[in-house]
Amino acid sequence: MTKLTILTYISNYLPGYKAGGALRSLANMVDQLGDEFDFRIVTSDRDLGDAGPYDDVEVDRWTRCGKASVFYQTPGVAGWRALHSSLQRLHIDLVYLNSLFCSTHTLRPLIQRRFGRLAPAPVLLATRGELSPGALQLKAFKKRTFLTVAKALRLYDNVIFQASSQHEENDIRREFGDVKISVASDVPGRGEPLLDVIPQDDADTALRAVFLSRIAPKKNLLGALKMLKDVRVPLIYDIYGVIEDEAFWVECQAVIQTLPPHVQACFQGSLRPEEVNGVLAQYDFFFFPTHGENYGHVIREALAAGLPILISDQTPWRDLVAQNVGADLPLDVPEEFVAWIEAFAQLDAVQRQAMRAAAHVRGNDSQKAASDIDANRNMLYAAARNETFPSGLTTSQTASLSNFPLG
Repeated sequence: MTKLTILTYISNYLPGYKAGGALRSLANMVDQLGDEFDFRIVTSDRDLGDAGPYDDVEVDRWTRCGKASVFYQTPGVAGWRALHSSLQRLHIDLVYLNSLFCSTHTLRPLIQRRFGRLAPAPVLLATRGELSPGALQLKAFKKRTFLTVAKALRLYDNVIFQASSQHEENDIRREFGDVKISVASDVPGRGEPLLDVIPQDDADTALRAVFLSRIAPKKNLLGALKMLKDVRVPLIYDIYGVIEDEAFWVECQAVIQTLPPHVQACFQGSLRPEEVNGVLAQYDFFFFPTHGENYGHVIREALAAGLPILISDQTPWRDLVAQNVGADLPLDVPEEFVAWIEAFAQLDAVQRQAMRAAAHVRGNDSQKAASDIDANRNMLYAAARNETFPSGLTTSQTASLSNFPLG
């Protein structure tokens, strides 16, 4: 059976890990569906923020990385020339873009497509939460200018947008109106086992909360720190992540200096993916009042590690109180976050362990994971025929599309 060839652009990919959600979404998709599709990934030759390239990858040619073929592109004209030459020999069934605002790995391919320099294949564009109200407020002028120019050049004509939730579909329609949208949640990673030993809660010790994400305005570490100024119970807040925005981190450090003596916030550096589960499981809860996530892989990882989560209501992870796994609260009512933390501190060990068990089940929902994988499979087949998903096709019907000519 002939595989569909999916030419995929993303600014950073494996073996990198610092770019966060979009990278992990694509890596999970390749891991789960790479036996069924021929993923050809165009990406940078270095990790986010690194001055130099990876030590152990071949550049400016197709090379294997897991179940995908990856073109690690050197900066500048030489890298684009090498890519253009390699694409002349490649049949492409679908072009898959993984950002709305990336100038190199979204804007440039769209311009090339607009002026006939990219294969005339259907285009699927995942906005990755970049159109949420909270995300659009950050660097608003730059983003509005980008969208105005792109729309004027008609770069989004006949593009299928991917939304990972109904919430994100609404964001896309608010910005672009009546466009084609496929709805399929991001592919989750493979489930992690619950650790055999979970730290026992001790009412006489400080709560241990954790933040894990890129340190950038969208992730709202600054908002979390400001909320902690009003918390009246002893608490340690450990911060893990890559410092993406140095000026923002300086603001965060200034707030850390103003925290009351019973609240400590400590930067612990970054974690490699294989370290995440074991580190997260050592904490009492995950505190992440993000401005917006289209999926939130780190939220699922925290749940899978058995952590109750305290997050904003700007993610698809909702109704957490009813599920006894945490809370999703509005950012414009910061006192609700403070109240939740203080109420959580009053729970006894049995109540906290019950929340941990419920969180682990929610984060490792195998039935939903299978459904999400199936939805992404169907979305890719439909997009290759320039159709949206859901489109009324059954799994067997979409699987049979690989037998049809698509180029």
